Amino acid sequence: MTDYANPHALVSTEWLAGHLDDPNVKILDASHHLPTAGRNAKEEFAEKHIPGAIFFDIDAVSDPDADLPHMWPSAEQFAEQVGALGVGNDDKVVVYDTSGPTGAARVWQTFRIFGHTNVALLNGGLRKWEAEGRPVTAEVKTHPPKTYTASKAEARIRSADQMLANIEHPVEQVLDARAAGRFKALEPEPRAGMRGGHIPGSLNLPYPQLLGEHGVYKGADELKAAFDAAGIQPGKPIATTCGSGVTACTLALGLYLIGRDDVAIYDGSWSEWGSRQDTPIES
Repeated sequence: MTDYANPHALVSTEWLAGHLDDPNVKILDASHHLPTAGRNAKEEFAEKHIPGAIFFDIDAVSDPDADLPHMWPSAEQFAEQVGALGVGNDDKVVVYDTSGPTGAARVWQTFRIFGHTNVALLNGGLRKWEAEGRPVTAEVKTHPPKTYTASKAEARIRSADQMLANIEHPVEQVLDARAAGRFKALEPEPRAGMRGGHIPGSLNLPYPQLLGEHGVYKGADELKAAFDAAGIQPGKPIATTCGSGVTACTLALGLYLIGRDDVAIYDGSWSEWGSRQDTPIES
């Protein structure tokens, strides 16, 4: 698939159309919107979705004790909630989004964080699916609950303390997925109370630069060129960040497609960094 190092991270609309009735394929609608978008992903799912899809709410499958949006939960909580959806450890999980691979990439990364590697993103999501005239429905299919087991790869998650330590002693490259205007503090943050700017020393690659028509990931050569242009050095560790840990995963998936399987995510991202008063900022 366009010379990706890890092509199994994506499935095509053609592939999914041929596997809608496969009981071992679980389709998850992982749509998520910024607070300023004025959209409700759950209501949109109720109106139309790919047949057989289950709605995966990243705000619900999150740490209930965190005061930041959709932070990753414990392994026990994830296992309980995913099993309740009818997803098992042996299932192939396919995630998609209505407006691009943002929420879907976050859920792709989430399953990998919790040890489920048989997960793929529908390349182009619902936009490409509908553009090709493929079926949608309002009928909500439910699946019998399954017992699910999970372990959490804490080494793939970054905290604010770790990001602060990386400023003092740089080990990882930090790559920010937000728009350049937000990165440079020229545009306001979509969440109230956020300072503008970026983590000192971080690089910027707005996630749409990885995508083509319908939100399809670009080919491997174009992805490599985008990361090179952003200043990413091959072989040096990377941690990605964004507004709240969602589009950081869009970058992580892009990096995985070109062979980087060691990317960490700053889960709190700018929702944490920009709201604290003890974190340094560059603009």
